[in-house]
Amino acid sequence: MNEAPKEKLLRAILPHVPFDGWSEASFQAAITDAGVSPGIARATCPRGAVSLAIAYHEAGDAAMLQALAEADLQDMRFRDRVALAVRLRLEAVEDKELVRRGATLFALPQYAADGAQLVWGTADKIWQALGDSSDDINWYTKRATLSGVYSATVLYWLGDESEGHEATWAFLDRRIEGVMRIEGIKAQVRNNSMLSRVLAGPMAILGRVRAPQRTTQTGMPGRWSGPN
Repeated sequence: MNEAPKEKLLRAILPHVPFDGWSEASFQAAITDAGVSPGIARATCPRGAVSLAIAYHEAGDAAMLQALAEADLQDMRFRDRVALAVRLRLEAVEDKELVRRGATLFALPQYAADGAQLVWGTADKIWQALGDSSDDINWYTKRATLSGVYSATVLYWLGDESEGHEATWAFLDRRIEGVMRIEGIKAQVRNNSMLSRVLAGPMAILGRVRAPQRTTQTGMPGRWSGPN
């Protein structure tokens, strides 16, 4: 099967990114190395290296989903399934420097929305893969919370030099444990009839504000999604 131009360009740009970042220089080098005409390259990747940085992140998501589908999750606690998904996502990375350069790119103001959308998309894919069926405010809070956990874990992982990244996996477990404690508090509130009545009004208003839009499978919601 012939490799698509975008796949050729993505493969060709990776050796250049650690040195020149996800930049125009790297994109031009990829065009030359891949043997793709400049016109086709621009048509395939209208944003140049940014388009390929996004494609690289999405390829990592796809690899994570494949590995998660092949994993035996039957006897695992749900929190451990979430931790495994995040771990598999990081283990899908070929070179930390590719992610570090991506973090630098998406920290720029003009690309910050793209970076946030990619992180949200990763969290959404994980919840979908784990069978999340929520269709209320929990749909948003789950993704917002996991986006925070994932982002923090990536930053920790980038600086982790421990053997087998054991320090990162311990950090990830601590973050998820903190989230589970919050979920326990939320459950207590839901089970407390008095508190539930007190919060019913504000939550109804928030639901109406957020109701008009819903995320796509690959994007963020069109409105703000606050934390738990």
